[in-house]
Amino acid sequence: MSGPVSPIEELVAVMAKLRDPESGCPWDREQTFASIVPHTLEEAYEVADAIEQGDRAAICDELGDLLFQVVYYAQLGAEEGVFDFNKIAAGVRDKMIRRHPHVFGERTFHTAAEQRETWEAIKADEKARHGKPTQGALAGVPLALPALTRSAKLQSRAARVGFDWPDIEPVFGKIREELEELEQAVAENSNVAEELGDLLLATVNLARKLKVDPEQALRAGNSKFERRFSALEDILQQSGETPSQVSFARLEAAYQAAKAAEKG
Repeated sequence: MSGPVSPIEELVAVMAKLRDPESGCPWDREQTFASIVPHTLEEAYEVADAIEQGDRAAICDELGDLLFQVVYYAQLGAEEGVFDFNKIAAGVRDKMIRRHPHVFGERTFHTAAEQRETWEAIKADEKARHGKPTQGALAGVPLALPALTRSAKLQSRAARVGFDWPDIEPVFGKIREELEELEQAVAENSNVAEELGDLLLATVNLARKLKVDPEQALRAGNSKFERRFSALEDILQQSGETPSQVSFARLEAAYQAAKAAEKG
């Protein structure tokens, strides 16, 4: 007798049913690898939102939605006869075992840096064995990543090969330098976007030095701004005012009041 069916096996079966050519869902039958990508990105961000809110029930629910995206790709792969869910799971299992010889083998690392160097060496060896040509230090960082995240990854890659300041002070200096260049560009009305990009790049480098995820930091900053602006609107409403009816000075005063109230 076969054992009980696992939840993942049931989920894979549900996905197959949704894609059934005759009895499946019309919308699901129309989807392709490319058409599912936006949904995958959206689900990943919803996981991040749930984690930021500290809602464990929501995290579980959103992780389920994200897992379903993997199952979806697995079904598309199975229909083409190239891979299925088991092959995906087995592949990443084997990869993790290979890349952690200090856990699953006899290697010993004394620092995280040693482990990271070995990880990169193993990755390079894997690419060589699969016939992928050796590429530069910055190759392979996905273009589809959010710009802040991609910038942090690019700079981390450069730092691995020695292109990095030894401490944080020069980074502050670089930010001041880029800010001055941006001010000059604004005054001359020339290359403003380029200089702003350089300033953002330097700021991301500071985040990396501080071991802060710039994408998460900005998300948190956005949330804080939303809270305080909403409080600003409440303050104005108490006086029968709306943001569009008052001066900037009044808006700024209300915002500072909201900020003080939040801190208090």
